[in-house]
Amino acid sequence: MTAQNPNEGGQRLQNFPVTFFAVVMGLSGITLAFHAGAVEYPVLEQANVVSLWITTLAFGLISLVYAVKAAKHFSHVKAEWQHPVRLAFFPAISISALLVILAWLGHVGDAVRPFFFVAAGLQIVLTLAVISGWIGHRAFQHGQLSPAWFIPAVGNVLVPLIGIPLGYVDLSWFFFSFGMIFWIILLTLVVNRLVFHDPLPGKLQPTLVILIAPPAIGFVAWIALVGFDPFARVLANVAFVFALIVSVQIPKLVKLPFAMSFWALSFPLAALTIASFRYGAASQTALFTYLGTALLFLLTGVIVGLILRTLRAAHAGKICVPE
Repeated sequence: MTAQNPNEGGQRLQNFPVTFFAVVMGLSGITLAFHAGAVEYPVLEQANVVSLWITTLAFGLISLVYAVKAAKHFSHVKAEWQHPVRLAFFPAISISALLVILAWLGHVGDAVRPFFFVAAGLQIVLTLAVISGWIGHRAFQHGQLSPAWFIPAVGNVLVPLIGIPLGYVDLSWFFFSFGMIFWIILLTLVVNRLVFHDPLPGKLQPTLVILIAPPAIGFVAWIALVGFDPFARVLANVAFVFALIVSVQIPKLVKLPFAMSFWALSFPLAALTIASFRYGAASQTALFTYLGTALLFLLTGVIVGLILRTLRAAHAGKICVPE
């Protein structure tokens, strides 16, 4: 029997990445997708409840571990903040909180109000901090830009989904406007990087799927703010266009060795699933309901596969290791 290195646990904690919050985003996404699908298939509400508790526990555990890391190994958190790729993942902390709150909103209603203010406040703080990091004294290289930079924008667009039901209309418009304008700016930069510069490195290629998330969430937020109108149709169809573009890259992605970045597949796919169900209900078009159903099956398979591959990688000691 091999003796365990007593420092191994501490090293794992030091290397516990902020990108783990993408796991919570994915689990929250399928929870909300089950809720959206339950309008057509009421049995899914049971799956929603089970998934909601799993997601909440995962968020609590990952938040606790990262908080302990911040307390014991703050220099490693600072190094992540200075990392050109991982910097964009810090708002995933507040996005995860917003998604968990949104998932609970339909079950406990107004009780989420104080948590909403905390999460929304953290979202604006982290977004401003990340943007300040982008435009600060250091220069970023083209190769350091990836679709993961959309993450802060996506978080702001999420806020209206909670803010409108709670009655905060102006606050919801502020966050929506903030998120959408930076989505447009970043979309231009990211497409320029993808077309005119070196291909994304292997571990970052799964982040291509994040292209789907901003217009899909933007569509759901827009119909919460305004209702189903021509601009809502534009946002939804932009999400479908990006889904088609990304689908062409799937054969490349499935050949890559597993990394935690593969969790980037989960939330955008969930956002597209939810948008499809909402589009079908709003337009009274069965085609989009069928599309949402097919995407929900695909999403469930993806989430199960990601969980199994993550557990397998953790068992093999390939998680929380230096890059």
